[in-house]
Amino acid sequence: MTTNNRASVLTSPKADFPRWYQDVLEKAELAENGPVRGTMVIRPYAYGLWERMQAEVDRRIKTTGAENVYLPLFIPQSYLEREAEHVEGFSPELAVVTHAGGKDLAEPVVVRPTSETLFGELMSKWIQSHRDLPMLLNQWANVVRWEMRPRLFLRTSEFLWQEGHTAHASREDANAYALRIHLEVYRDFLQDVLAIPVLVGVKSRRERFAGAINTMTCEAMMGDGKALQMATSHELGQNFAKAFDISFTSASGQLETCWTTSWGSSTRMLGGLIMAHGDEQGIRIPPRVAPVQIVVLAVKDDERTLTTAASLVSELTTAGVRARLDDRTTQGFGRRATEWELKGVPLRLEVGPRDLEQGEATIVRRDGGAKQTVKLAEINTTVLALLESMHTEMIETARQRLAERTVEAASVAEALEAAKTGFARIPWQRLGEEGEEALNREAVSVRCLQTREGTVPGDEDHDSELIAIVGRSY
Repeated sequence: MTTNNRASVLTSPKADFPRWYQDVLEKAELAENGPVRGTMVIRPYAYGLWERMQAEVDRRIKTTGAENVYLPLFIPQSYLEREAEHVEGFSPELAVVTHAGGKDLAEPVVVRPTSETLFGELMSKWIQSHRDLPMLLNQWANVVRWEMRPRLFLRTSEFLWQEGHTAHASREDANAYALRIHLEVYRDFLQDVLAIPVLVGVKSRRERFAGAINTMTCEAMMGDGKALQMATSHELGQNFAKAFDISFTSASGQLETCWTTSWGSSTRMLGGLIMAHGDEQGIRIPPRVAPVQIVVLAVKDDERTLTTAASLVSELTTAGVRARLDDRTTQGFGRRATEWELKGVPLRLEVGPRDLEQGEATIVRRDGGAKQTVKLAEINTTVLALLESMHTEMIETARQRLAERTVEAASVAEALEAAKTGFARIPWQRLGEEGEEALNREAVSVRCLQTREGTVPGDEDHDSELIAIVGRSY
């Protein structure tokens, strides 16, 4: 266990994981509840994390050809009612404005829960010909879904996200694009940047997004063995296109209906990052996403130490490392070191008078606490190598946990037992919708359906060949 200068003892994640999570959010100064129930305040350190995550995801989205737009926060209620299954799926979560400007509104407006209907209305105007297709759009925005059991980052009434919406001339093209987003944007980002291994697959009919004909998902295992849905991609078929008349004139002159997709990821990924990598000392941030990759701590308040520490920060920054100077020498060194451990900064470089006499400094790794003494002239190359190896080791540790806590099950009873500590793999043909309902009664769900090889199933895959990944979830 550990402490920081603003808080008492940090709860052990092994003793009480939910309490540990709340402690970390507070003591690492990541987020707190907003004044309205279910809302959250994201503090600067966590928002810096979100900005880096946003930049990485946005870059990947743009490589697929999508362009960013911004659509209004308010949506006419009549838009949602035009796609019955969609509005039914969101009805319990909607926030509706009926009064504004001192009078009742002629038509109630919904505070954006997601934007399929608004994109549908606009695409019906923007798309005329096959030359307009595919139309690939994305927006970064906030959304509101009135949450009955809020939990910071994981389920809040208002959160930040990106939502992509596309229109295509054929189902094959829509499917290929949604799958590309799912694998090249979401899966690669989660694994290559956040060091979180994910299981990719499709949702069962019961878990599918309202109004979709297929939902693909990235599921991750948290430190306590529970699942967290990290990102989803939806094939909407022609449901929204028919409701909003999204049509085009084909090359042969025929009027045809578009096939559409939607896909999104949110600040829930911040919660996933904390719970997937955190430990007894707080959070652990993978180097590739860390706003601060190394903090340089001046141990003593003497001129040579302070000057050298500042110089090292400048050199590391020039080398492409995100470095920060901590020269708060009026505070205890142990207190400062503990604070940076709690915040999960990958590396700590300790610079003190004794080390400088030898032309050295001490590097401390956050992932395991290992220390090594390094010559000042070798710090840049050492730090760059350490940051890369730390990412590899963090994802391998997470993969090992996923493998160790995933059990092959042959029955509902075995799947329920496995879900107490992790995931179960069970043939979908053996489980089926009746077995899924039995799991749901025990607060266990089918997280995704995969091929036996662990890939996303296609239309050619038969139910008899699918494997269900089962677990408890956040």
